[in-house]
Amino acid sequence: MSDIPEREARVFMRAGKRQPLTLVRGEGVRVWDEEGCPYLDFTAGFAVDSLGHCPPVVVAALAKQAATLLQVSNVFYSVPQVELAELLVEHSCLDRVYFVNSGAEANETAFKLARKWGKLHKDGAFEIIAAENSFHGRTLAAVSATGTARYREPFTPLMPGFPFVPYNDVEAIRAATNERTCAIILEPLQGEGGVNVPAPDYLRQVRHWCDERNLLLILDEVQTGIGRVGALFGYERAGVEPDIMTLAKGLGSGVPIGAVLAKEHASVFEPGDHGNTFGGNPLMTAVGRDVLRYIIEHDIPANAERQGERLMAGLRGIEDRHPEVKETRGMGLLRAIEFHEAIADAVNLRCIANGLLVNVVKPTALRLMPPLNVSEAEVDEAATLLERSLTEALAGLKQG
Repeated sequence: MSDIPEREARVFMRAGKRQPLTLVRGEGVRVWDEEGCPYLDFTAGFAVDSLGHCPPVVVAALAKQAATLLQVSNVFYSVPQVELAELLVEHSCLDRVYFVNSGAEANETAFKLARKWGKLHKDGAFEIIAAENSFHGRTLAAVSATGTARYREPFTPLMPGFPFVPYNDVEAIRAATNERTCAIILEPLQGEGGVNVPAPDYLRQVRHWCDERNLLLILDEVQTGIGRVGALFGYERAGVEPDIMTLAKGLGSGVPIGAVLAKEHASVFEPGDHGNTFGGNPLMTAVGRDVLRYIIEHDIPANAERQGERLMAGLRGIEDRHPEVKETRGMGLLRAIEFHEAIADAVNLRCIANGLLVNVVKPTALRLMPPLNVSEAEVDEAATLLERSLTEALAGLKQG
């Protein structure tokens, strides 16, 4: 390995754990390190690279727009911004769009929108019920709404107004609702929390409760949206419609963009209520527009569903042959394999050695989230490499 890790250690404010790998090039579902070694990438920038690395549609959109117009203030109209907003409204159940730069910013915007709605329509209600093991971002409000203690505790006192309930528990939501409640925020399935899939009728019951009690349902689709779970949006698989939805990650297939979508009745911002210097700039929205068009026109969500089922079959085969595996789960191309013991780090290191990149989502589980246009052959290769890596890790642990 080069001197990059040493140089990084001298200058970088490290807030996360690095993997022992420096990546320098990517194409499709593969990346290469400094020595030219290839890796099958089943992390995809943590569900960001929806069309793989350096997809032609993104490269072309960047080049064309970079030579045309990069950034203007949002006090002016922008053609790519309007075109992407029109696409999102046309292909979703929502009516209005606001663009930001990331998933955390999208959720921050959704919280402001919900609180203003509560001020206008619920006598100042401001609390937003969130789920345990959820993840909504790292900014202060987003981490306050994140139901994972290790992310919150270093930054107390946190913003008030985010009571937590167990995920996949409608009765807990009912019990937590009071006169201060204005909204509920949930992920269609929890990604960072371990790829936790709720009961099929969970979101439908939550939607019914929101209708009954006049609450907003906010769905955080930062990870599940734009085809990741086998439909363009996760709410389609659940059979519900949110009042507010947040997007990011796969919308730009590698470029930083986020979006908040809302139904007309929940779209309560007025001029001066919110702003964003870089959000919705021509460069990012031109890429998002072309990525979304490509995903829709080529029915990429259908491929995610097919290959997700194929990947799940491979994971279940590993589960059948290895008693160390506790469970396999997920939807579309967001999958996890969980072990009875905390061996995920050891398995991950063997995966890297064997040329496969996966994500340690928790000490006992690995998450797989490849590009949505992954092929059958690449899915089969990943399953083979994962099983080989598990076998080698177990052998190493026994020897150790």
